[in-house]
Amino acid sequence: MSKKIYCTASFRAKEGKEEELIKVLQALEPLTNREDGCIQYIVTKHIEHPNATGKSFPIMFNEIWASKEDFELHCNKAYISEFFQTQCLDENGLVQEYNVTVYTDEVN
Repeated sequence: MSKKIYCTASFRAKEGKEEELIKVLQALEPLTNREDGCIQYIVTKHIEHPNATGKSFPIMFNEIWASKEDFELHCNKAYISEFFQTQCLDENGLVQEYNVTVYTDEVN
């Protein structure tokens, strides 16, 4: 088994701030894609589809990391900590709500 890490980081922007938030998130892509162990790191936007009726936030990072250690190094990068502080936690940030979930393909 590969023991890869799969992360989804989803965001709901504050009213009228969705496009601005997408641009901020897209600016994180080139930095992260150069990190060791990053297999995929891409911003995606929710679309309506009749076979996908679950609840979700409108913007999501889909991430794949080679290992838990690589993912943890990413999470501790200054630019990632700064993003969460300024955009998710600070009152003047662009994010209304967010949710980060992490999975592994090691299911045994």
